[in-house]
Amino acid sequence: MPEGARGPEASGLRLVGHSDLGGFGDASQLIRHGDYLFVGHMLTKGTTVLDVRDPSRPRVAKQLPPPTSATHSHKVQIAGDLLVVNHEQNRGGHGGPPAPSAPDSERSAGFQIYDVSDPLEPRPVSFFETGGRGVHRTWFADGTTVFVSARPEGYRERIFIIVDVSDPVRPRELGRWWLPGVWEAGGETLPEGWPSELRYGMHHGLVHGDRAYIGCLDAGIAILDIADRARPRTIGRLEWSHDESRDSHTVLPLPERGLLVVSEEEVVEDGKGVPHQVRVLDVADERQPREIGRFPRPHGDFPTRGMRFGPHNLHENRPGSLISDREIYVTYFNAGLRVYDLAEPTNPREVAYYVPQTPPGQKAVQINDVFVDTDGLMYISDRAGGGVYILERT
Repeated sequence: MPEGARGPEASGLRLVGHSDLGGFGDASQLIRHGDYLFVGHMLTKGTTVLDVRDPSRPRVAKQLPPPTSATHSHKVQIAGDLLVVNHEQNRGGHGGPPAPSAPDSERSAGFQIYDVSDPLEPRPVSFFETGGRGVHRTWFADGTTVFVSARPEGYRERIFIIVDVSDPVRPRELGRWWLPGVWEAGGETLPEGWPSELRYGMHHGLVHGDRAYIGCLDAGIAILDIADRARPRTIGRLEWSHDESRDSHTVLPLPERGLLVVSEEEVVEDGKGVPHQVRVLDVADERQPREIGRFPRPHGDFPTRGMRFGPHNLHENRPGSLISDREIYVTYFNAGLRVYDLAEPTNPREVAYYVPQTPPGQKAVQINDVFVDTDGLMYISDRAGGGVYILERT
């Protein structure tokens, strides 16, 4: 093992299998589809199709290239036999890939729809153009509607766009929503006194029924009524002090319990930023969300291990995956995957974790995304180069 590298650390979880994705291990979002796992890449590739019929020996079955030299496609969503892949312009900052010099012809902004009825031969169906910087994340679960976080021209940050794909050959926009102040081209200005170093917009949204739950970066969270797809409207907002809150990322609804779990994405390396949180909100009254609990942060020397230490994403309870309103799965960058018991929402309790061995050439792992299948297998990705790890409970 290279000097400074660490072996795996685990409690309650064990490694079943691993793939470095053929040496292109900068893995991001992942989703299981039948016998295959579809994996987005930060930069080196577009999408990998991983054969996981034997989870102890995952095998690369297909790899698609990036859309262009200046565009990455690191997010994947599947409903039925349709795969949605984002196209977002490469940029530096927040640990993302550097922005290469490239002509406009090499910059793609929107999302691509593929037919994956044959998973090994994804067939392009159509492309939805957003313009601007493109699409960061999507939510696509019902086969007819794609909920998009994108930054079109004229907006200072990302907005929420609802796209009808009931005819996948002809996707069409139904409606859009943004925080007041984001539409710069429309003359809107940021709230008075908004700190210039903080981000005001949205990360992405999860959808349940006629509600969308939006992480609003440094502006907290929003709950939207989307019953009228053409006119999404805000029904609830919650912000935290700028001294403590940063980068609201994923807002996971637990509708049967009237709760939300909110993860804040750590974007500063080496433990130098404001500590980020995973929060529990009571939304019995959607108009007035209130914080009732916080997840404990992992103990150990993670702040000094290098790269990012803090929360990122959650297992999103999407249809076709494990749906749990008690166990919450959190990716924690260099602290790996953490599993929490939410039996008492005011006092979440860590019950398991897995931190992979440090990959060759990396200071630390950077566990980015997680997908938990109905059989309990957990698939996690390392955005910095480690690839995909498959875990199970001990």
